[in-house]
Amino acid sequence: MTDDQWLNKRTFIGADFDPERLLAVKRAAGTRVSVCLPSLNVADTIGPILTAVREHWMERLPLVDELVVVDSHSRDATVSIAHEAGARIYQDDAILPDAGRARGKGEALWKSIAATRGELICWLDSDLVDFSPSYVPGLLGPLLSDDEIGFVKAIYTRQLGDSNDGGRVTEICARPLINLFYPELAGIAQPLAGEQAGRRSLLERLPFFTGYAVEIGLLIDIMDTAGLGALAQVDLGTRAHVNQSTPALGEMAFAIQHAVLQRLARDGRIPDDLAETDGYARPERNNGGWVLTTTPVTLTERAPMCEVPEYQAQRDR
Repeated sequence: MTDDQWLNKRTFIGADFDPERLLAVKRAAGTRVSVCLPSLNVADTIGPILTAVREHWMERLPLVDELVVVDSHSRDATVSIAHEAGARIYQDDAILPDAGRARGKGEALWKSIAATRGELICWLDSDLVDFSPSYVPGLLGPLLSDDEIGFVKAIYTRQLGDSNDGGRVTEICARPLINLFYPELAGIAQPLAGEQAGRRSLLERLPFFTGYAVEIGLLIDIMDTAGLGALAQVDLGTRAHVNQSTPALGEMAFAIQHAVLQRLARDGRIPDDLAETDGYARPERNNGGWVLTTTPVTLTERAPMCEVPEYQAQRDR
């Protein structure tokens, strides 16, 4: 499949999927669906998202079988709000305790594979301020309609204030790297989208970066493991979330670049030492002068879940 063929064959519109038909396909196949949200101090946004998923896709139309939150020890009311909204909540370090604890969004996503039971896992970001229930059938649609598709990324117009110029890290960092080193993935409109869904049978075979690099790492590893044809994307309309500061985005971009370099080194495309780093350094003003601050950016990588003994024992029970 060429890049152009992929773009036309594997790009869908979420509104085209009829939830009633998806439910019929799901029931006929005996497929279970898990929706999971990673969370950290998102008390202002997580409640309406969980409530919408529960009311629309568990109570009115049972497209979703379980609703899970994997929390990273939030210090606000995230956990109590999620509980009131009807989600099952886990702290990330309580899942697979023998595996130890790491930090970051990727850790929560990796742990969610062990915390859920569905053959299909749908991940939603928990900081959305304009969540639409239609995101769920949109993401599940390609998976339930085509057995060859193993992973689905969201497409949306990203809002930044009053403009549609969101997705700054995508356009300034991720997309140039993809074009340089993984041009087969150039058709992915939102490579860093947090709204995504996949088959457990594929997800459990993939390594996971534990931080912000998880999305770019998954795309590269899915292409290597299952081929470009296993990837799809679905247009979900618009999306707005809590925007981070420019310095925070720089740190995120650094982690993404580091992950790409690690994959290139792993595959023998660059020397190993080019993927090494001591942290992310940035000059900051301090009492009329300047100080160089260095933030540790360590990319911890989790092994494929199918290689984790504790997970295998859990699945065998």
